[in-house]
Amino acid sequence: MVLDDALLDDPARLAEADTAGLLRAAAMSGAQIRATVEATAELEFGDRLDIGRPRALVIVIRPGAGRSAALLLAALLVPSCPVPVVLSDVVPTWIGALDVVLAHTDDPNDRDLAASLERASRYGATVVLSAPPDGPVASAIAGRGLLIAPRVLVPPELAFPRALAAGLLTANTLGLLVADVESLADHLDGEAERCHPGHESFVNPAKSLALRIAGRTPLLWGLDQVAVAVGHHAAYALGAHAAIVGDVADYRQALARPALHRAAVESVGERNIFADPDDSSTEGPLPRALLLAVRTGPAADGARHRAYEMLTSADVLAPAEEIEADDVGRAAVLALRFELAAVYLGLAAGTIGGAGRYTPAMA
Repeated sequence: MVLDDALLDDPARLAEADTAGLLRAAAMSGAQIRATVEATAELEFGDRLDIGRPRALVIVIRPGAGRSAALLLAALLVPSCPVPVVLSDVVPTWIGALDVVLAHTDDPNDRDLAASLERASRYGATVVLSAPPDGPVASAIAGRGLLIAPRVLVPPELAFPRALAAGLLTANTLGLLVADVESLADHLDGEAERCHPGHESFVNPAKSLALRIAGRTPLLWGLDQVAVAVGHHAAYALGAHAAIVGDVADYRQALARPALHRAAVESVGERNIFADPDDSSTEGPLPRALLLAVRTGPAADGARHRAYEMLTSADVLAPAEEIEADDVGRAAVLALRFELAAVYLGLAAGTIGGAGRYTPAMA
């Protein structure tokens, strides 16, 4: 990756490069949350999901940003959820009238999902779908399920807040989770302001993070399961916008891979500045360990202390040090920071945006 890091602190050049308006779209995370809250209110979510405790909550995972939203929702739910939470690519065959199915997609023509949802509806399950209002997917639950259509249009790669909000509102309404979704929008607005393109790198958390990741292989190691889920979204965003491949793991799992852990410890030194960047025999990108921490409390603090003792060179990203929010708020803020960092990296490296910048080869 050849990074034009000067572009990051030049708002005019950033705006010129960002022809698709990705920075603005990413900054609309709070608006996506509020629009989803309004949509569910108009659907009379409270009344239509007043079905008592379900037998199981089935979260259908489809490709895209919705996958990491599903992983985050499951990580938030599982420790204390009174019913089983099932993650599946399709609706399982045992689905029935006592179950709730939750799905998100930005592909209105996902026929596998459409077939799954049609079967769930036919067997009497309650279906909540976050998806475009037209196409086979929406038609599969027409008149039988709850469809949350997007009201704030953003590229599919940036639809994570909408998918997450739909899941949180469903879990809240079913009594499976307590999350302040409206405050979540405020927290995301605050992060978008902190990461505004007009703020220079040394005060802009997303730009600073982008510069830390540039030229490295990010090791996105979570110190709790919610942080691991955020790591999955960070890896998705970095791949979607910056063509960067990252490793995601629970830190305890990272310890079980001694060679990679040792490489992270030894990567403090910088690469040889005299190396020829065009020489294919030169070493690959050095790893950069990023320890992600979302949950707080004695157990979480102890895990963070032990991890940092073993990997003192790591960057620690712990939103609790910056904002007062619940687990949901901290996780979403960290996810947005990675999204914006990925977009900044993509613009500076030319993997997205700008006339003359990278575009897929024509067939």
